[in-house]
Formats: sequence, structure tokens, C-alpha cells
Amino acid sequence: MTYLWIALGGALGSVARYACSSAAAHAFGETFPWGTLIVNVAGSFVIGAFATLTGPDGRWLMAPDARLFVTIGICGGYTTFSSFSLQTLNLIRAGEFTAAFGNIAGSLVLCLAGVWLGYVTGALINQAKGG
Repeated sequence: MTYLWIALGGALGSVARYACSSAAAHAFGETFPWGTLIVNVAGSFVIGAFATLTGPDGRWLMAPDARLFVTIGICGGYTTFSSFSLQTLNLIRAGEFTAAFGNIAGSLVLCLAGVWLGYVTGALINQAKGG
């Protein structure tokens, strides 16, 4: 049953990734992989907050399958490291070294910031009174 929950989450995450990436491409163009960067930062934030809120010291007690549904399923299907890698390689192959470096640096820094902000948000919610 665990595999089914992860598969369902992965399907939902993949559809959300496609929708977000398509919206970003429509809004900002396809020259730079903004959609992939946005998806990876948002996914990093969500997994950081969710893991903190549902961890051993978290505010929300959650069944292991439910945690896997969100973290491995939805977030794993939503984030796009393989797409990031391919797009970066394509930028390098096209001689777009500045854009490739920007994609690498932006993804690394912003995704780490996203997961940290998610963690901090989750920790603050965990500490809040009530709820």
C-alpha cells in the first residue's frame, strides 16, 4: 500500500510540476529555465516545512505512509532535479555559460534557502500556542 500512496503522490506532483513550469514559460519565456527553478525552490520550501511539521518534534502527528505520500510522492514528483541537469547541460552545450552558471548558482542557493525557510516556518508553527 505504501508504494501505491507514493505513486499517487508522484502523479499529483508531476502534474503540478508541468502546470507550474508551463505557466512560468508562458509568463517569462523559455530562454532561461525559470519554471524549473521556481518548481525546485517551491518544492524545497514545502518539503522543509512539511518534514519539520510532521517530524518527531512536529506539531502534526502523521502516519508514515502519509509522510511518504507528501515527501517522496508529491515533492519527489514535483521537484525536477533531472530536468535542471538536462537544461543546464543544454545551456553549456549551446555556449550559454553565464546562463548555465546562473541556473546552477540560483538553484543551489535558492533551493537551500527554500528548504531552510520551510524548516524555519515549520519550527515557528510548531512553537505557536494553540491550534
